[in-house]
Amino acid sequence: MRVQRAGTVLVAVAAMVAGLTACGGGSGGGKFVVGVKFDQPGLGQKQPDGSFKGFDVDVARYVAKQLGYQDGQIEFKEAISANREPFIQQGQVNIVAATYSITDDRKKKISFAGPYLVTGQDILTRADDTTINGVEDLRNKKVCGAQGSSSPKRLADKFGEAWKSQYLTEQQGYGSCLPLLENRQVDAISTDATILAGFAAQSPGKFRLVGKPFSEEKYGIGLKLEDKDTREKINKALEKMFADGSWKKAVDANFGEFGGFFTTPPAIERY
Repeated sequence: MRVQRAGTVLVAVAAMVAGLTACGGGSGGGKFVVGVKFDQPGLGQKQPDGSFKGFDVDVARYVAKQLGYQDGQIEFKEAISANREPFIQQGQVNIVAATYSITDDRKKKISFAGPYLVTGQDILTRADDTTINGVEDLRNKKVCGAQGSSSPKRLADKFGEAWKSQYLTEQQGYGSCLPLLENRQVDAISTDATILAGFAAQSPGKFRLVGKPFSEEKYGIGLKLEDKDTREKINKALEKMFADGSWKKAVDANFGEFGGFFTTPPAIERY
């Protein structure tokens, strides 16, 4: 009877260890699962061959390797804005790197390392349009935004309901705004500068990023609220990425001609 109980305990312990390893519970062992966007060029995009590209992807890969994981151990899982906190809280991912803005409200639910990039709501217009050079210039301009995004709401709050009904066009995503801008159906697109740069970099020379953000968004890496040890390891990995040139290399590779707007890595905010 004692032998049987000992065997049962050993099986239970083995199962628990296997579960931790599968979720990346030990440095260098098992999978390291990262939540990223799948549909944002320049930040997180799934390619036709199943691979992943983007600045968030490059940052996540660098961090994972500093934590002891190899390329074959890194697994990317699609994170949309609404499921980022649940993914972390439920243990479906180890970290989230998905244009994830650090906010006080979110810090009550999960923990953040970083920031690894500071951006803000900006404006994209056609390269030959010199009439838009700041947010005030949008007062009498047709602007495209994405449904459900906070960016169009910020403009509507600023300019009022009459402006919204006359000048604002909303599409399902910012990628759908680009043809409207190119074909002169709208005058501008407005959202995070990084998102605008990622989309516009696919069509070199056609668009101009104004470069005068009127909000501040600090992109961080989300992880479990209580995991302070891993948070500090990630912060150190980010600082190494900033110092060894890998951060700047990732900026230039993913934002193309717009990389000049993101020249300086931010200071890590430890708490």
